[in-house]
Amino acid sequence: MKILVANLGSTSFKYRLFDMADERQLARGGIERIGASESPCFAEVGGKRHELQAKVPDHVEAVRRCLAQLTDPEHGCLKNPSEVAAIGFKAVHGGRVSGVQRVTDDVLAAMEEMNLVAPAHNPPYIAAMRQLRERLPEIPLVAAFETGFHQTIPDRNRYYAIPWSWVQQHQVRRWGFHGASHAYIARRAAELWRQEGRNSAGLRIISCHLGGSSSLTAIRDGQSAATSMGMSPQTGLLQNNRVGDFDPFALTHIMERTGLALGELLKQLSSQGGLLGLSGKSGDVRDLEEAAAAGDVRSRMALDVFIANIRQYLGWMLVELGGADMLVFTGGIGENAVGIRAGVCANLGELGIELDDQRNRATRTEGDISSAASKTRVWIIPTNEEIVVARHVQKLLQG
Repeated sequence: MKILVANLGSTSFKYRLFDMADERQLARGGIERIGASESPCFAEVGGKRHELQAKVPDHVEAVRRCLAQLTDPEHGCLKNPSEVAAIGFKAVHGGRVSGVQRVTDDVLAAMEEMNLVAPAHNPPYIAAMRQLRERLPEIPLVAAFETGFHQTIPDRNRYYAIPWSWVQQHQVRRWGFHGASHAYIARRAAELWRQEGRNSAGLRIISCHLGGSSSLTAIRDGQSAATSMGMSPQTGLLQNNRVGDFDPFALTHIMERTGLALGELLKQLSSQGGLLGLSGKSGDVRDLEEAAAAGDVRSRMALDVFIANIRQYLGWMLVELGGADMLVFTGGIGENAVGIRAGVCANLGELGIELDDQRNRATRTEGDISSAASKTRVWIIPTNEEIVVARHVQKLLQG
């Protein structure tokens, strides 16, 4: 069974094709600047990369071009598009619809109900799914929702202290996101634990997915027990340009003083907040580290706030789990930012967490970076969200 996994942005399309017989990646590719006069496209098959510029007006054309790349007689890996059993989507927020679902009218309607909560994610997915159902009806579409992994969170960590009617009528609760990434870490970390001859039953993992958007999840015995993101992907840890946790009453204060409408303020918080808002320079940790090293005070402050924010959630997770057997860093920042990892783990020896400085600096791929004295094993594990989606799709299709 061959499954195509799609990851959509408002103007981008990325994909990976898997042969689920052995979970081998057959190809990957992507298209940027969809809707522009020219869109950069690339495809990588068998280790060979091919690039070109093309006019790609919408996501349907992006999928058609993807299938054309995969079936190209010279560079492709498929004889016919019909070899693709399904297209799986790493969907973000379906509210009342979660888990893994065939894309239906009801699923799309549920996603639309959450458009205001996930404004950067849901609209492009919905538009693309609708177009694909109409124009490529022969290929099944499956949505694997990021909220699905967090359905095991206990009530004490799920609900806000709000009027209960908000929960019942409007689905206001902590949903959690980055589910595919945290699910991958849960499985891979347990495999690594067992490879060292240990029993993984009851394994306590804190997964730190740090990237353009970031979240922490406490995992016990393979299941989510608590997570930092809440009702929307704008909450929890501060992000590259999104606010993170924030006192809602500050909004009325700013509205009264500036006359700005709620929609404009929410737009600012989701595009001009986070690391970008704090630093005034960039939402990219690499840029901020460079600026901080050159003496920029606000860039240093932004990094310090980010690290402190991660540590606050790490403390919650440690208390929730009663300690941690493994602390895992993943995502673009988690896998590559030496200084962020060092800052998060600084002076935590009394809590059983201690990095080996040399390992932390030298490790560029999967590896244990904890000191010999650390009770909690600290790891870098590159995530693979796409294979998690592909596994979900395969399981659904096989019934």
